[in-house]
Amino acid sequence: MEEALMALAAALAVGVSALATAWAQSRIGAAGAGAVAEKPELTGTVIVLLAIPETMVILGFVVAAMILFAE
Repeated sequence: MEEALMALAAALAVGVSALATAWAQSRIGAAGAGAVAEKPELTGTVIVLLAIPETMVILGFVVAAMILFAE
């Protein structure tokens, strides 16, 4: 039973953070596309801003690994 709960917690850590990353990137991507259409020199900045939410899913993966392999 305890292993099932640990697996569920790890799945939630990765799943929820992946959903949050997807939501953030969709918002940033839409705004970034508009900004790049008006000012093409902002392309590098928009790419960096799109990469920042990826840290959420990486942190979720680290938390899941810590839950599963903590012993």
